[in-house]
Parts: sequence; C-alpha cells; structure tokens
Amino acid sequence: MIENVKSGRVRRAAALARKKERVAQGRFLVEGPQAVRELLAHRPELAETVYATTGTEAWQHEIDQLASDGGVELERVTPEVLAAMCDTVTPQGVVAVARTWDAELAEALAGARLVVVMHEVRDPGNAGAVLRAADAAGADAVVFAGESIDPFHPKVVRSTTGSLFHLPVFVARGLVGVVDAAKAAGLTTIAADVRGDDLLAARAAGVLAGRVAWVFGNEARGLTEGERALVDRSLRLPIYGAAESLNLATAASVLIYETAFAQRD
Repeated sequence: MIENVKSGRVRRAAALARKKERVAQGRFLVEGPQAVRELLAHRPELAETVYATTGTEAWQHEIDQLASDGGVELERVTPEVLAAMCDTVTPQGVVAVARTWDAELAEALAGARLVVVMHEVRDPGNAGAVLRAADAAGADAVVFAGESIDPFHPKVVRSTTGSLFHLPVFVARGLVGVVDAAKAAGLTTIAADVRGDDLLAARAAGVLAGRVAWVFGNEARGLTEGERALVDRSLRLPIYGAAESLNLATAASVLIYETAFAQRD
C-alpha cells in the first residue's frame, strides 16, 4: 500500500498533467475505471502501472484481473495518494500510467476508408468527443495536426472514454504533410467548412461513399483559405433552423457518420 503522497512515484505521476513532463517521461495518465479498463483490454502493452484504492466497487475485480492477465504492475494506494496523482477533483478510485507511442501514419492510411484529421483543435472536450465519434463510426485513424491539443492531455483521455485505445491515433507537426500522405494513399481529402459545397449534393453524387479523409479546423476560426486550398474539396453541413452554427464536436460527429452511412450503403 502506497501511503506517502510525497513519494517519488506519486510526484512523477502527478507531473504528467503537464505536457512538458509527458514528453520528457514518454508517459501519460489514464484516469477512471472505464478508461483504465479499455487500456488494459485493448492496449495492455502500453500500461506500465495501475494504481487503485481498496474497495468493493464493481470494476475492482475486472481491472485486477485484466492487469494480471496483461502482466501489468498493480499497486494499492490510499484515497489521498490517488487524489494527489489525479488531475480530477473527485478521482474514481483508479489511475494508470501508460506509455505514449509513435507510429507511422502512412502505414495506417494504406487501405483506410475513413480518416479524421483535427487541425488546430484546442478544446480537450471537443477533441475527445470527435475521437470518440470517429471510433464509434468505424474510422481507421485519427490525426491531431498542427497546434492541436495533445491527445495525451488528461482531459482529452477522459473525454474519449477509452476510444483512444481502440484505433490508431497520430500527432503530426503540420497539415500539409497529413494531406499529402492521405492523397498519396488514395483518400479524397474533404474540409468541413461553412463556405464549402452542399453536403447533400455531394452525398448524392457518391462523394462520401469513397475513401475519405475529413479535415476539421479550429473551433473559432475554422480553416484558413490556404489550408482549404490543400484539400480536394470543402463541404458544408446545412442548418435548417435558426441556430447560427453547430459546435465542432457535433458537426464533426454528423459528418463522420454521414460518411460511414454512405460507405456502407
């Protein structure tokens, strides 16, 4: 049982709330039973240590067993120690330290039918919700491009509710390289933009039924003219009511699912 909130292991885990430390350590925090369960079930090779309080919660036995099956170190901690490690105000009894990863984007794009690219997306809730929608719709990869929020940020990890561990996720320095790689892999690159062509006409023409890489821009400004010029075409989601716009996560979810429907029709 780890009881000292000032121990080195506790301090190192707590430091992972900061991107500088995540990069330096090559690790990130996974908080809560749902996210830890998905980590252990789908990517146990990434899990380094699971820290859990002693209790009778329904998830306790399952996570203990998954950690054991995956050969992952399991440590018991006091509630105070867990609180010192976590980014949340009210921890849910378990947190894991996992290793970040690097992967080759071109390999994931080869043969992919649906790819989601977020460029300069800054809000962790939006980023996590888009990733979760991409996972639910059967996307083959998600890319965080440019100055998008770090996918290993604790709030992003929590908001994906485990989807981070279900599909390939990449970090790319700039949009140009991602779009070029998608085109080289044979994907049609489409920007979501209010100045784009009509989505329904494009859907009727079969545009969404092919292999598609969607590009979503910053929540406040979208994509610049130069960024839109990089992709094959831009499409807009129609608004039939009086709302000025939809937020990024909602619009992206609709467009991702429209594409998933078209590809399966």
